[in-house]
Formats: sequence, structure tokens, C-alpha cells
Amino acid sequence: MSTVSGTDISALTSGQFATVYNLFSLVIASMLFTALYLLLSRSRVAPRYRNALVVSATVCGIAAYHYFRIFENFKESYPPGATVAADHLLSNIEFNEAYRYVDWLLTVPLLLVETIAVMALGRAASKTLLWKLVPASALMILLGYPGEIAQGMGARALWGGLSTIPFLYLLYVLFVELSKSLDRQPVQVQTSIKRLRISLLALWGVYPIAYLFPIIGGDFFGGASGFVLRQTGYSLADIFAKAAYGLVIYKIARVKSGLEDPEYDDDHASPTVASNTGDRNVPSPV
Repeated sequence: MSTVSGTDISALTSGQFATVYNLFSLVIASMLFTALYLLLSRSRVAPRYRNALVVSATVCGIAAYHYFRIFENFKESYPPGATVAADHLLSNIEFNEAYRYVDWLLTVPLLLVETIAVMALGRAASKTLLWKLVPASALMILLGYPGEIAQGMGARALWGGLSTIPFLYLLYVLFVELSKSLDRQPVQVQTSIKRLRISLLALWGVYPIAYLFPIIGGDFFGGASGFVLRQTGYSLADIFAKAAYGLVIYKIARVKSGLEDPEYDDDHASPTVASNTGDRNVPSPV
């Protein structure tokens, strides 16, 4: 029998299907247009911070692509019934959670890369942190996937526990080692960077909670309602951890650019040009 994340979900009600369907659509739009906005905004930050925006846009672009694949796969796995109100029965096409893990394997390390990039640390410090963060984040995802597709709850718990080890190491690096570099950041962005770390912790905490639903079991968590709640948690967490996170990265880059070069300062007064009458100044267009 086809399975969904280790749990047999034979049917979704029309309401459950519509909830997941619309959430996937929301994620695609959020990721796609955030990526576009970040790419179009590169000229508004100093050159040294543009790589952070490009990486952030890449994260959103990768997520948009994978959510489109998830969206199409979901429609094929649960085709419409005979009427609008009829249940959507599971077809012979399995709902493939591997799309999510491939997405996370690419985007989670890149999220850490963009965080280090916007801090603009020295080459040696950046390299040291990235060598610790990127492999650990990839290992966290790789260890989680076998548990996601496991049929037995024991195997799911085992792989989930193994995945937690690199997760805890990431927290140590982000909250202990990275803190040593915060003092070298402008006071105006220190709070934002601290919030970035906290938001990563909070958002990453959603994923293991959703992961545990089949282990918790019961009619709700182990059934169709649990499946819908899992997809809701994953989707909303992805929006905040990628699209919203990218916009905060952009904000930090803007503030730091303005502090380093008045040309990028939001409050920078535009040069004035004489009007035709010569008796008043008019701000030049930006």
C-alpha cells in the first residue's frame, strides 16, 4: 500500500485537501516573489553584502521549485472525487516527502551561508564558521530522512534522535561561537542578528515537532488530520525560515551599507539641483 511519511493516509476530505493545496500555492508565491525582490534590490546594498542577497534569493528560488514539485505531486496523489464534496482518495502515485528533504539539504546550509555573508566577517573567521555549520546542517537533514520514510516508529525515533545530534551542535556554534563575532557588528544591527539566531531556533523547532506526529499516533496525529497539520507546519515554517528570513537579511544589509557609505543610507539627503527659475532647490530624482 502507498504510504505518506510512514503512515497510511488513504483519503483526505475536500476541506483537508483544499487546506494543503492552498498552503502549497501560498509557499510558491512567497518564495518566488521574495527571490525576485531580493535580486532586484541588490543595487540598494553595498557590494560586499550583495552575495548575501544572491544566496538568499537562491534559497527562495530552490524552495519555489521544490514546492511546485510537491504541489504537482500532491494533486496526482489525491485526485478529485466524483463531486466537489467527495473525498480525495489516495491514487497509485505516492506522495513524495523526498522533495522536502532534497530542498532542505540544499537550502538549510545556504541559510547559514547567507547569515555569515551578511555579517561580513574576516575571511578566516567566515571560513571557520562555515566549515562547522554547513556540514553539520547537511548531516542533520540526511539523518532525518530515513526516519521520515521509516515504517516502524522505533526506526523513526532512532533516526530522529541521531538527527538531533548535529542540530544541537549547530545551536552551540550559533549561540556560543558566533556570539564572539557579534561585538564586531554595528550596534544598529546587533539586535537583528540576535533575533535571526532565535528565529532559526524557533522555526527549526517546528520541524522535529511535526516529525514526531506519527510517533505520537492516535486518530488525530497519526491520521489525515495529522498529515494536514504536518504539511501546514512545514509550509509555514519554510515561509518564515526562508522568505521572511531573507527579508531580514536584506534589512541588515541595508542598515550596514548605510553606515559604511552614505550613498546607501535611507536617510541620506539627495543632492539638490537648481530649478529653471534659479531661486529654489528641488531634490533630484532617486
